[in-house]
Amino acid sequence: MLARVLTASLTGLSARPIVVEVDLARGLPAYHLVGLPDGAVRESRERIMAALVNSGFEAPLRRITVNLAPAGEPKTGTGFDLPIALAILSAAGALVPAAGRRPVAALGELGLDGRVRPVRGTLPVAAAMRSAGAREILVARETAREAALVDGLRSVAVATLREAVDHLSGVSPIGPTAPPERRPDDGGSGWSEIRGQALARRALEIAAAGGHNVLLVGPPGAGKTFLARRFPSILPRLTPAQALEVTAIHSAWGSLSPSHPLIHVPPFRAPHHSISAAALLGGGAPLRPGEVTLAHRGVLFLDETAEFRRDALEGLRQPLEEGDITVGRAQARYRFPARFVFLAAMNPCPCGFRDDPLKECRCPPGVLARYEARLSGPLLDRIDMVVPVRAIPFADLVSESPGESASAVRARVASARRWQDGRDGVLNAELDGRTIGRPSALEPEGRRLLEAAHDRLGLSARGHVRVLRVARTIADLAGERRVATPHLAEALQYRTSDRASRALETAAGPATR
Repeated sequence: MLARVLTASLTGLSARPIVVEVDLARGLPAYHLVGLPDGAVRESRERIMAALVNSGFEAPLRRITVNLAPAGEPKTGTGFDLPIALAILSAAGALVPAAGRRPVAALGELGLDGRVRPVRGTLPVAAAMRSAGAREILVARETAREAALVDGLRSVAVATLREAVDHLSGVSPIGPTAPPERRPDDGGSGWSEIRGQALARRALEIAAAGGHNVLLVGPPGAGKTFLARRFPSILPRLTPAQALEVTAIHSAWGSLSPSHPLIHVPPFRAPHHSISAAALLGGGAPLRPGEVTLAHRGVLFLDETAEFRRDALEGLRQPLEEGDITVGRAQARYRFPARFVFLAAMNPCPCGFRDDPLKECRCPPGVLARYEARLSGPLLDRIDMVVPVRAIPFADLVSESPGESASAVRARVASARRWQDGRDGVLNAELDGRTIGRPSALEPEGRRLLEAAHDRLGLSARGHVRVLRVARTIADLAGERRVATPHLAEALQYRTSDRASRALETAAGPATR
């Protein structure tokens, strides 16, 4: 007697369809599980047998062989419990699926009492089963709305193994779960609470419009973290395709809300500086995405950046440059998406008061040199904008007049992004050197300014492209099709230190003032 049930195995962010095959043969009662199962899958025997008995079924007194096909693919997780149990009951004749119930597809962990528990990765697993021909999937109630996001797939929520059997046999059919609706949008909050910091607010608006990376540098208490945590409120909401992409990532991580599983707001990730390289970039066993992937289509914020581990920071080079991260393993290489806005914040020195007009820096030269070396040149070269954040003046601090609302800033950001979408189809931060344009397309004053930046500031080739990207975003915010000299001058201002900016302005002439 042979039975088959469809399921899928999750590795990283991708799922592969798996067919659970069960054969009941004569002989001494035994249970054999083959097909490269991991420890969690091998332990399913005890859970399944207890769940069968406690759900009112008889465990077959036969030689049970369970094969997870294709046998050459490693299988991980506890989501195989429910499909194996259904396949055993079907092979034993205790479950005869009603007409239209084939192929049977299921995913879920079983408790000893027969309760169906949720597992992570339901969305990508459900999508894999839909591609394999499934039209209906049985999942735990907590993840049914998540599975319902897959077009053309009926998501059936079952609380127990008995409910699943009664539904498949037609005794007590269960209706499909409706897809989740978008969570009500509060329009963003907190941006109007920012006092002063005109330069930082302008820089963050440019970053939101073009997807640029920003480093905020300032003394303790100046408001760097406050600014960064309110930055998501001015970002446009995700498109339907982006929302599904982001939701699938967080489904694989296991962090979705059962009541509102669809993510339509750009994610904001702010890991602690003690995080390991594997947790930040991805890895572990089983393989899981890191913070850079969880921030995909959103924001990755590193507070006190200089305190992070050197290997973790240097691992950011690939995602900052390419928008994805490759995690190598002995048997394969996995590529995770990692296209995010990188926000970093740090003090100018360990004590925090370097160049402060009121407080004296107490850092010895050696300590200061080691602190500056924590962020390597190649990493800094991948940051589009370096923004000084000064202490807030008393008048701004006690001002009761509300600042500009997040919705007003977000409207300008959305308008600039529409320009980019209609022109290049991607954000300015994603443009390559050939697409961004050549210096010959600039005004003569702009060419002289760019030449002065190369000669006096040592602007690298990567820095050259990033300056042009930021300048184009500034032009988009202004509603202008061509990058003019003032746009380029402002972009260079965010690329350099205060002293270097003054030298550059003097060298370029009055056109930049």
